[in-house]
Amino acid sequence: MHLPKLYGRRHGRPLRRHKSELLETALPTLRLDRPEPGTQIDPRGLFTPPVTAVWLEVGFGGGEHLATQAAQHPDIGLIGCEPFVNGVASLLGHVERDGLTNVRILADDARFLLDALPDAAIDRCFVLFADPWPKRRHHERRFIGPQTLDRLARVLACGAELRLASDHPGLIQWMLDHTWRHPAFEWLARRAEDWRSRPADWPATRYEQKAIAAGRRPVFLRFRRRNR
Repeated sequence: MHLPKLYGRRHGRPLRRHKSELLETALPTLRLDRPEPGTQIDPRGLFTPPVTAVWLEVGFGGGEHLATQAAQHPDIGLIGCEPFVNGVASLLGHVERDGLTNVRILADDARFLLDALPDAAIDRCFVLFADPWPKRRHHERRFIGPQTLDRLARVLACGAELRLASDHPGLIQWMLDHTWRHPAFEWLARRAEDWRSRPADWPATRYEQKAIAAGRRPVFLRFRRRNR
């Protein structure tokens, strides 16, 4: 079986002592191991106490968005995929601070998890401020694309939302073109304000704040999984 190739960094600056300790003590209880090819994971079965739905965030960065969603929705399970160790450690800090029990982490490529999920298993998915891979020869590395959208279309329940955000014009156009053309997804925007302003139930991230501070305007795209 052909395995996805992971691009981008896995490590950043050296971690402070406490965050290093969290990787040793807290991560093992929340971690999802990379699924073996051909295996299937029941996402609701990952959480105790039971949850009413499962949301997925791909590339959660520093984890502030995922942690806020988990705190605001204790009855929903949040799975975060992030291969960048520093981001994983940051999310663990939020989990510890807020006493979150409804978070699970795959410190690896999200595509391994997507391939192991049953059909219609995810009720909402977030891909926020992903690496834009701006050079043309690297565009195939962008997470949102035909193959990944096919994966997402399979695992998202009917009516589930796919939320995308970026401040990079090229990536915004790329994601909009590919997702809008995919037959499984319906763009929910009806007016400009629907994608130029972050919805009230969409917590801010540090990447959004950095973009605004640098004079860039983020865009927030909401799509819905059509009925099968």
